[in-house]
Amino acid sequence: MERAVLQITLFGLLLALAATQPNKDDWDIYSFHINSTVTSRYATTVITSRMANRMDKSKEIEFHVRIPKNAFISKFRMFIDGQVYDGIVKGKEKARQQYTEAVSRGQSAGLVSSVGRTLEEFKTSVTVAAHKKVTFELTYEELLKRRLGKYELQIHARPMQPVKSFKVDVHIHEESGINIVEVKGGLALADAINKTHADNEVWVNFYPTEDQQKTCTSCGEQGLNGDLVIVYDVNRDSGLGDIKTSAGYFVHHFAPSSLTRISKNVVFLIDRSGSMHGKKMQQTRLALIHILNDLSEDDHFGLITFDGSISYWKRELVQANQRNLESAKIFSRNIRESGATNINSAVLEGASLLNAHPREDSASILILLTDGDPTSGVTNLEQIQSNVRVAIADKFPLYCLGFGFDVNFEFLEKMSLQNNGVARRIYEDSDADLQLKGFYEEVATPLLIDVTMSYNGGTNLTQTEFSQYYNGSEIVVAGKITDNDIGTFTPQVVAISSSKKMTFSNPNGTVESTGTESADQIQRVWAYLTVKQLLEKELLLSGAEKENVKREALELSLKYSFVTPLTSMVVTKPEGGDTEVLHKPKEGEAPRHPNIGSSGSVMHFFVPDALPVPQGLPDDGVSSIQPRGFAPGAGSVMYNSAPQGVPAGSVMHNFGARQASPGARQGLPDGYGGMDYGRVSSKKRKGFAPGVVFASIAPTQVHATIVPGKDKIPVSHRFLLKAENQSLPLCFDVTGDVRLKLLHHPTSELSVHGELHSVTNGGFRRIVIQLNADLYVDVELNKITVREGSRITHHTGQDPITAGSWTIIRRDKEIDVAGGDTHLVILIQGKDAQSFLWPVLRQQSSDSAEGILGQLSFFVVCALCPALNPVYEEVPQIPFTKLRIKDQEIDVTRANAADYSISPPLTLDCWLLSADSALQRRLEAFIV
Repeated sequence: MERAVLQITLFGLLLALAATQPNKDDWDIYSFHINSTVTSRYATTVITSRMANRMDKSKEIEFHVRIPKNAFISKFRMFIDGQVYDGIVKGKEKARQQYTEAVSRGQSAGLVSSVGRTLEEFKTSVTVAAHKKVTFELTYEELLKRRLGKYELQIHARPMQPVKSFKVDVHIHEESGINIVEVKGGLALADAINKTHADNEVWVNFYPTEDQQKTCTSCGEQGLNGDLVIVYDVNRDSGLGDIKTSAGYFVHHFAPSSLTRISKNVVFLIDRSGSMHGKKMQQTRLALIHILNDLSEDDHFGLITFDGSISYWKRELVQANQRNLESAKIFSRNIRESGATNINSAVLEGASLLNAHPREDSASILILLTDGDPTSGVTNLEQIQSNVRVAIADKFPLYCLGFGFDVNFEFLEKMSLQNNGVARRIYEDSDADLQLKGFYEEVATPLLIDVTMSYNGGTNLTQTEFSQYYNGSEIVVAGKITDNDIGTFTPQVVAISSSKKMTFSNPNGTVESTGTESADQIQRVWAYLTVKQLLEKELLLSGAEKENVKREALELSLKYSFVTPLTSMVVTKPEGGDTEVLHKPKEGEAPRHPNIGSSGSVMHFFVPDALPVPQGLPDDGVSSIQPRGFAPGAGSVMYNSAPQGVPAGSVMHNFGARQASPGARQGLPDGYGGMDYGRVSSKKRKGFAPGVVFASIAPTQVHATIVPGKDKIPVSHRFLLKAENQSLPLCFDVTGDVRLKLLHHPTSELSVHGELHSVTNGGFRRIVIQLNADLYVDVELNKITVREGSRITHHTGQDPITAGSWTIIRRDKEIDVAGGDTHLVILIQGKDAQSFLWPVLRQQSSDSAEGILGQLSFFVVCALCPALNPVYEEVPQIPFTKLRIKDQEIDVTRANAADYSISPPLTLDCWLLSADSALQRRLEAFIV
């Protein structure tokens, strides 16, 4: 029988109530404790959640917490019926093997995924018998980083229901003494916090009552949802700093005080390409003016803006006196965005400016701000990195600030690391200007340059050479002491200050062993730092060197049970339960399940004892649905209520936007067309109706094999309408492999059409761009075809293509199409056979543009582009929410959708409504 491969993205929850918080009558978090211990800046935090199933039948209970991105999970345990179930850290390949074996038995996968700027989300679940209890215990570790003169310990609490026994206990011990301590954050309830500060120790206890858990800044009827942040700093001297040793390991914290600042030479490279249009450029101008105000008079500076060409404020570095600063502010206020992005020329010109004006006893810094990829000049990323490395030649650091998620962050990160700097993502938000200013403040005051840390009698050292040391920061080095002979261990720091070479050393010549820190802790600090730095180093290498570094990082991760991008934690649950594989994503990376395409959330699995056929669903199943690596019918989620004919606790399968029969849709809001039931011909299970298996998987992509039958399931595609200053974006479904009108300018001949894939949520398989009456660009995954009159040319490589006044550049994961004031980027999402196209409008020249990528009279409707402003008002209803758009109240359901306008995509919660309601026009108007 002929088979077709279908990649299904299962979006949306079956019932609105299932998307809300758990009913306390079903399961109860009766105890939620967080205990964090910080010793010498190294924090170990344990989250313990105790839950009870209050129902008369088995119930799936979820453990869902958020942890700092900088942390490594090191332990996870579950306690059920007196048994302990431990997570085991394994290399990704071995974990993948165990995962495959587990899913063949109908078991599940968990994940750790990025959430916002500073947090990652950890999810797992387990089925608990009636009136039984479960305890989850998660441990993570992190080295606190000193920024702007302070350390911050961030603790996020989100039990999402008031808890009878909620406690946060923090103990900080710093041998050198603690000089300041502050408790802040959305959970900082003065009446519920007790803080004790005694010289070198601090205790913070946060014990809110159930009523208080509903009244803080980040609280509500669902309880706590926010951060408790403990800010502190330690006493310092002007010498060698803190050195802790124990059992053959050491950690050295170096942050001398009372140093004279070094004047600096700084060049700012500001991207003014078309994609910076609007709020991004407004915030950049504002931040730049604030930064100029902070320059000291003995600093020298330069400003360069760039699009496809380079513009100088002045062609030399000038002193930051009042006259020059006022001139630079006028220049900054008049920066206007347009055109392409020539990153190569901009960075080379900035480096040339610094190299041409060297000053003794000063520190040079190059800062690049961009929001996209290079689209003009040199566009090969490796060539740009090579050119920049030669131009800078280790003379000064390059700091790269990537604005938003359209930027190729890995490219910027690698280029920064190659040149002794760091990359930082600037999030598109109302405080983006403060983020920019905050980063500048971290590097605004150099105190030392060319810092070399040496350790006679030390080995296996972490990074020991640093181009600059800034006020408010800290340098940390860890290593092993050769033969554990502390008598021969001699640390020393050599650096250049404002006017002379300085040497920092121990006046006694030796270091005494410190017994306050456990041997295990200092050893773990060394392992933590080493793994972090090896992961950065691996990014810079290739071939055998890269593999050797990766292998070393993997071995250390396994030895110390760190969940890193190279390892996974395998959690085996009670017999008949699940095996989960937990992963840690890289910065900006969408988390992935083994053997699965893209990702979003945890998959939950449960097989009910009996399952009747829902009313309205025929039982002559003709499709065999089997996710790759999954047993048929294994995947499911229990819900408290269900369509008629499906008992509470049963499960259903979502196939996108196919409209279910009225009986099957009973209990759902009107207009919701995202429900369908999978009909499969598989082996009968005890108590199952013939040929029926129901499953629901929270938003993630799985691969399935479809055997065509007499009722083919229509494909569905989900689009997002992002909203500024709204609680959630809107989303809607388009059914069928149709061709959509994406963009049309009535005053020009430009139009863009896109053919949707014939697989669910498979994006576009083809984008056709008409530039004028005789000129077309036809973009497919593997080739670009240019039709100019009767002349047709095919392009498969990465050489720039010229079509009239337009330029097309193909890269590994995107295709740039730019001409005049219009800039379209076509992202290549997915992987291998599941790849698809997704167009993103970065800049448009006409306010009267039509189409899904254009502007409509109601609000900017740009389902495929990032800058949107749909306006709606939530109208709470029971049991379903409505939105008021214009003067119309519309039924909506809380669902999920992948944001394919960034790469890798992120999964967002959204309000799901009909396409007509979302677009405020009939969908047919957008179908060609």
